[in-house]
Amino acid sequence: MWMQRLMWIAWPAFLMAGAMEMVVFAFVDPEALQWFDQPVNLSRQGVYTIAFFVFWLIIMASSALTTLLSFSPFELNRCPVPSGERPEDCAKYVS
Repeated sequence: MWMQRLMWIAWPAFLMAGAMEMVVFAFVDPEALQWFDQPVNLSRQGVYTIAFFVFWLIIMASSALTTLLSFSPFELNRCPVPSGERPEDCAKYVS
């Protein structure tokens, strides 16, 4: 189930990072970028690559937060330990 949820987060974020990259770099020239008043010493492809991964990570964080907020209280509070081995504070939740 966790791999499925990871793909629910990563795949749409990947697609949106690609779309965001196209929109941002339609208006921004990578060779005109500056970092602390210094020109960025990367090729265009380097800037595109770093920007894509930054966009992807930010969008994945947003999607992960949405997925976390969609969990039911039962999913968040259930005890993952088998019923015979549960500690006292975990006994009231049945998996």
